[in-house]
Amino acid sequence: MRPSPLLYNKNFLYATEFFSGMSIMAVELGAARLLAPYFSSSQIVWTIIIGTIMIALALGNVWGGRRADSDKDPAKLYRRLIFAALWTGAIPLLGKYLILGVAGALIVTIDTNLLIWAAFLSCMAIFVVPLFLLGTVTPSLVKYATDNLEHNGRIVGNLNAFNTIGSIIGTFLPTFVTIPAVGTAITFLIFSGVLLLIGVIYFVSIGAKKIFCAGAVAIFILCGVLGNSNSFAFWEKNLLYEGESIYNYLQVKDTPDKIIFSTNVLFGVQSLKVKGGGLTGMYYDYALAAPLLAENKKILILGMGTGTFAEQCKKYFPAAQITGVEIDKKITALAKKYFSLPEDVQVVTYDGRAFLQADKNIYDVILVDAFQDISPPFQMSSTEFFSLVKNHLAPAGVMVVNMNMRASGAGNINEYLINTIGKNFSALKIIDAHGVTNRVLFAAADEKILNELHARAEALDDEKLSRLMIHIAETWTTPALGENILTDDRAPVEMLSMRALDKIIQINLERYKEIYRRDGLDGVLNSF
Repeated sequence: MRPSPLLYNKNFLYATEFFSGMSIMAVELGAARLLAPYFSSSQIVWTIIIGTIMIALALGNVWGGRRADSDKDPAKLYRRLIFAALWTGAIPLLGKYLILGVAGALIVTIDTNLLIWAAFLSCMAIFVVPLFLLGTVTPSLVKYATDNLEHNGRIVGNLNAFNTIGSIIGTFLPTFVTIPAVGTAITFLIFSGVLLLIGVIYFVSIGAKKIFCAGAVAIFILCGVLGNSNSFAFWEKNLLYEGESIYNYLQVKDTPDKIIFSTNVLFGVQSLKVKGGGLTGMYYDYALAAPLLAENKKILILGMGTGTFAEQCKKYFPAAQITGVEIDKKITALAKKYFSLPEDVQVVTYDGRAFLQADKNIYDVILVDAFQDISPPFQMSSTEFFSLVKNHLAPAGVMVVNMNMRASGAGNINEYLINTIGKNFSALKIIDAHGVTNRVLFAAADEKILNELHARAEALDDEKLSRLMIHIAETWTTPALGENILTDDRAPVEMLSMRALDKIIQINLERYKEIYRRDGLDGVLNSF
């Protein structure tokens, strides 16, 4: 096969390096968004993604270098680029089914670390092949671009520079432009199309592989038509909304008695609205003990979500002045559209800790309910953070913390959080919310503040709320404090939360295994 005249113009080789570097980073960021709705976007999942991709690239570098030395035909490289493009283009169509297939298989085969193994094997199955093929680009281009040893250093430097510049653009473009604007699926297709175009241009220039190129384009178009969907929970039939923001996968689900908001396909409810009003049956109801205890009702919510707690406070304490902090403005938009967020609730689009550092107000109640999927953000879990919360709390004020997942045994996430909060607050009470995995902690400067709950609960006019508050006052406990604390320097919240979630999964795993044996994968999906 005759060489392409494009090879004599090193600009085409540099363009190949540039767009392959761009696509590598775009695929990596797309991988995080593809896996996040199923396995979270925690540091653990990011570690799996980065590690898997680096392994694939390293193997591609080694194999690509050997192939370039043994076979100098550039057509082999551009054929590999087209294969990488088609594999990447098929990810929106097939990736989510493969993820659920892996998860379903693991549910019936392993007992521990389900999410870690599922994320790792899914990442291997989906992303190793295209990243391995892209890893062959640089050593191959070095071979084709180097004319003599006198200038090989400059050539290699230029190729690496173009790769790096492409990688920089491939980092920023998906995060700030394509994923928020058109979603993860289209992002994969955009960068797949770029790789495909580079390969097709090469073969057109040499007048070869016409049927191959036409077939590749046809497959790409088919993937684009069939895979052009941002639906991750494709089995759901009653979704009011499904989409993405810079920070999250977003889902609003309609059920007969509730509207539910979630940032994860497989587990977790971030916010909800009870149709017809009333108590939610979740930890938000327990958190109402905090405004009941406070003398005044100036409330700050760090982790507003769609405003479940704000709506409850307005219902039972109409005079409450509420400020919510939510980093994702798309969630706030959903709160107004689907969850009837009260108009007089102020919502600030900001990080919770950064807000406290800039805010000068003092509050009677502060709810800390910020989560990054399964774990609280590390910067909102440390002793330095809770010291900042205390400084914004009135002397008779109450802080309430949603601890999300019950965990027992030494060294669990709840023990760390309790110890950390205990460094700043002298009075602590804790209670498990009935029927869910949440554990709710109340903190104040003085035990007398918390001891008022029973008397105030008895004075309430609402019978259901009064009964719940009396139950809390009679059953909450004072937790023991230990030495394990979280600091800005050391806060392994992702690992601690993953352990807690793994224990919860183990408890329920037998149930899902039985469902799988009886009803198959569809039964498992419908049970979530």
